Amino acid sequence: MAIFLAASVGNAQESPVALLQPTGQEQSFRGYLSSYSFWDNELSGAAALSHPQRREFAGGVGTYSNPVTLAVGHVLQGSEAILDFPAGTRFYLPRLRKYAISEDICRDADDSQASACHFGKNGLPWLYIYIDGNGMRDETTNCARKITGIQTFVMDPGPNYSVVVGEITQSGCNTFPDL
Repeated sequence: MAIFLAASVGNAQESPVALLQPTGQEQSFRGYLSSYSFWDNELSGAAALSHPQRREFAGGVGTYSNPVTLAVGHVLQGSEAILDFPAGTRFYLPRLRKYAISEDICRDADDSQASACHFGKNGLPWLYIYIDGNGMRDETTNCARKITGIQTFVMDPGPNYSVVVGEITQSGCNTFPDL
């Protein structure tokens, strides 16, 4: 599970994410994307997932069949973490030309329900994409800065979008025009 330090911005009930749920039909929305990497986890490189869907550890090359791990906000109900986007929700990120999948929580501390893990700039849903970076600390930091920001997400996408295959940092941290 990834750890992120974020200032408190309100409670989970204020999150617009509650209005965005998978329907099985493609839907686009604007959201805030930031990232986490090999260097950001509790134990660098451990990258174990809280809600694994395709693999045991964060990763992926961005194809429909091998999407990149996304960490999302969550609410604790007792000891259970209820993800803002259910585990297994697939997305397409046009700016990265990558498919991604919800399979991790953006923070494993008890106060994450009140953190920016739920929403970012302008109150938009906030998702974190795994950008890998093993052995590439400077490149990973630069990549994180490059991809962070408001952009389009396609939830429940079809399998035919254009993809640049490869781990995000290792494949050059490419960005493209947003929709």
